[in-house]
Amino acid sequence: MSQFPEGREQEFRRLYAAYFDAVLGYALRRTDRPEDAADVTAETFLVAWRRLAHVPPGEEARPWLYGVARRTLANHRRGEHRRSDLGARLRRELPAALPDPSADVVQRADVTEAMRRLSGRDQEVLELHLWEGLQPREIAEVLGLTTVVVRPRLSRARARLREALGNDPEPAGHHHSTDLLAAQEETP
Repeated sequence: MSQFPEGREQEFRRLYAAYFDAVLGYALRRTDRPEDAADVTAETFLVAWRRLAHVPPGEEARPWLYGVARRTLANHRRGEHRRSDLGARLRRELPAALPDPSADVVQRADVTEAMRRLSGRDQEVLELHLWEGLQPREIAEVLGLTTVVVRPRLSRARARLREALGNDPEPAGHHHSTDLLAAQEETP
């Protein structure tokens, strides 16, 4: 004969209906955010579902559920503490691990502004080469052209972009705009 005469699911539904408010209130009084209390409550009843055979009958179920909620809350707090420590460590170490992207942002803004002044055809071939890193053979495939057509088109587009960048007064700290083009031209 089954331990639950009315069925396991029915027993859990009875337990949930009887003690949900109590467990949620327990969690709300011990957390700063309602969503954390909801997580603790959900985890508590998940444990109750898994260990339903161990839940004491009647009113003794509430302290048992509070015990589960207490351990769940402790795990939640340890997780929050670990996440907080990891976040603090990442904030300390990230500047050393990543270079300052501000120079790249300025350089990209210069190139983007110069490219807007080019024809759509020049923009497309340059974007495929500079932004997507495609070689003339690959650009030819994307555009449905031959490499013989793409190579001079790319060369002319580079020259027009270089001219567009060269005509701009270069503010302090923007010495890399033409360096990008020179580096891209050196690639086969």
